[in-house]
Amino acid sequence: MAVGLNHYLILAAFIFSLGILCMTIKRNAIGILIGVELVLNAANINLIAFSKFTDGGVAPAGQLAAVFVILIAAAEAAIAIAIFMNFYNSFQTVDVDRGDELRG
Repeated sequence: MAVGLNHYLILAAFIFSLGILCMTIKRNAIGILIGVELVLNAANINLIAFSKFTDGGVAPAGQLAAVFVILIAAAEAAIAIAIFMNFYNSFQTVDVDRGDELRG
C-alpha cells in the first residue's frame, strides 16, 4: 500500500490536534510553547505533502514555505525562552496563571 496525500493529511491533523490540546491543557509556559511548535510542524507536513502531490512534485514552493516556517519558529522559540527566563527570574515559576501579576 502506497502512502498517499490522505495519510499525510491525517497525520498532520493528528499532530495539530495534539498541539491544540497541549496549548489548552498545559499551565506551564514551556508546555504551551511545545504545543505551538506541534501546530507549526503540522502545518509544515501539509506544506510538504501538498508540494509533493501537486505539479508532479517538482515545484519546491512547499519546501521553501516549510523552511520559512521553521526559521520563524526558531526565532519565536528564542524570544519566548528569553521571556520565560525573565518571567522565572521575577516569579520563580513559569506558570502562566501568574502573568496577571506583571506590571508594565
